[in-house]
Amino acid sequence: MSQMGKLKKHRLVLGLVSLVMAGSLTACDDGRAGAEGAAKQLASSLAALDVGQIAVEGKDAAAANEQLKAVFEGLDAKPAVESGDVKLDGDTATFPLNYSWNIGSAKWEYSSEATLKKSGDKWAVQWTPALLAPELSEGETLSVKTVPAQRGQILGAGDAPIVEDRPVFRVGIDKTKVPAEQADASARAMAALLGLDAEEYAKQVAASGPQAFVEGLVLRAYTPEITEAKIEAIPGGSSILDSMALAPTRTFARALLGSVGQASAEQIENSNGALRAGDTTGTGGLQQKYDSLLRGKDGVEVLATPEVKSEGETPGTKVFFSSLPSPGTTLKTTLDLKLQQLAEETLAKVGPASAIVALKPSTGAVLAAASGPGSNGYNTALLGQYAPGSTFKIVDSLAMFRNGATPDSKVECPSTLTVDGRTFKNAEGYPESSLGSVALRDAFAHSCNTAFINARDAVSQDQLESAAQALGVAVEAPKLGADAFLGSVPGAAEGTEHAASMIGQGKVLFSPLSAAVMAASVANGAPVSPQLVLNADAAQGSGATQNPSAGATPTESGSAPPSSASASALPASPASTKPITKEEAASLADMMRAVVTSGHAGFLAEVPGTPVGAKTGTAEFGNDNPPKTHAWIVATHGDLAVAVFVEEGGLGATVSGPLLKTFLTAAAG
Repeated sequence: MSQMGKLKKHRLVLGLVSLVMAGSLTACDDGRAGAEGAAKQLASSLAALDVGQIAVEGKDAAAANEQLKAVFEGLDAKPAVESGDVKLDGDTATFPLNYSWNIGSAKWEYSSEATLKKSGDKWAVQWTPALLAPELSEGETLSVKTVPAQRGQILGAGDAPIVEDRPVFRVGIDKTKVPAEQADASARAMAALLGLDAEEYAKQVAASGPQAFVEGLVLRAYTPEITEAKIEAIPGGSSILDSMALAPTRTFARALLGSVGQASAEQIENSNGALRAGDTTGTGGLQQKYDSLLRGKDGVEVLATPEVKSEGETPGTKVFFSSLPSPGTTLKTTLDLKLQQLAEETLAKVGPASAIVALKPSTGAVLAAASGPGSNGYNTALLGQYAPGSTFKIVDSLAMFRNGATPDSKVECPSTLTVDGRTFKNAEGYPESSLGSVALRDAFAHSCNTAFINARDAVSQDQLESAAQALGVAVEAPKLGADAFLGSVPGAAEGTEHAASMIGQGKVLFSPLSAAVMAASVANGAPVSPQLVLNADAAQGSGATQNPSAGATPTESGSAPPSSASASALPASPASTKPITKEEAASLADMMRAVVTSGHAGFLAEVPGTPVGAKTGTAEFGNDNPPKTHAWIVATHGDLAVAVFVEEGGLGATVSGPLLKTFLTAAAG
């Protein structure tokens, strides 16, 4: 082809391309791209709750932005918003806005219709309230009302209800019944009546809306100090009959079970959206650990409320969305209501922190776990960490049996013993008739410290650790279902520290629960693994907290015990540990019985029913002179194992012993 021909062909191709491009521009120049861009920009602006940067018609842009924020402020969330297919009709474009909200545990989805109009080269949204939600009228705002789910019960042994809905009176100020200028004075008067902080309660009343009932206190029943007449004598004062998940009494197993009330700001912040202001949730104990299981899922209502235009007007509301609540699941426990109440009554007048734990050796069921009033709400029974004193001689004795000793073996019990410059002695009042060369049974019955410290060369620290684990102490408790400290027995110690371990001091730590487990393993003739929550597995998929070491407190030395002491971090059954045998348990039971028949717990011989076996313990702590002491006693009584603890007492026999006798005698009756 000639050069001229090639040039003509090239010009023809360029002409065709130009023609095609011109046709495309003409076809696409209908404004669709601009309209679709404006639609997407509107959707993203609504999702961000900020339309201040988009073109608006029908309302000032700033006013539209204020209305947007006001309408959605009560939802306390941001929506996901997407624009749908755009339909063009000249200079008008319409399209759906698809909203999706996470409101509590519910998802609210809806579509509204949006209109854009082109003015020059810009598309402007035609602003109406219905753009934000269908049927929303001018002046209306949205808010959320929680529809509480029925909270799951907590049951005790035999499915006896422990925590269930019980009648209560919610006392506070009803702002619809008091003039606005009187509300502050009424709030302060109500605070004085209920014993609340007047400034704080007055702020709550002032910050609440004109239709609000501002709760001050929940009562199980009126009292001589807080009567219905005194409440109603305050302008706006009101008491509303309601129900709440409560235990039989205000103090019943409070440290163990926890309580139920309105979610705190901290709980709401840490809930990842599961809790909102005004929601009810568990605080402490099983109520908090299994809150998502017990709470169920609240329903919600999204309400549209019109603007109040005149004082005293009560505006009506429209329901835009509602979801039904799902009731919570019942939590089943092994607690025996009679024994738990008995344990609490036994400790009622004990001043220092104290605890009684009762187990059923044949099953490991926790029948009672009471923390006395001196514990100030802390779960001493399960979480306390204390030197166990001479109750640990049960562990010593098992280790000695495994080295060939028997209850009849002779041991040396001097009045004092010095190890690496530190002098150890027996408890004050130790009988001289049991000094010198005595049977192990006698040394155990009278709790000869020096005899057991004398055995330190024959019983290594790792043998103590192994013997403790053989008795179910300082090992995992997979069936417990509650936060607990299960004991800590170091596997290595030398000199005075090892000597101190032989009498349950040094770095050896027990909780009242682990002391009861130790006694229960003797009664059972095999290691006992405690169980409190029977359906704990139901919580695995519910988001329930599973942190058994939570709430642990520092020891007397001011430092927390090893993390291996927590319920989930301990060995399940160390390969090197041989479980206690029935023969070994029988020998220990023989010596525990001697504590009652010939030792210093003779008062337990009066307990009716099967013979009682026991071991007392006194553990020194602190820097006082003379030092303060923890008072312990553990016992077996048929298919019952009990540990009694008083944090700051005298001797285990004289302080905790009478409490044990009271408990066992009443339990036997």
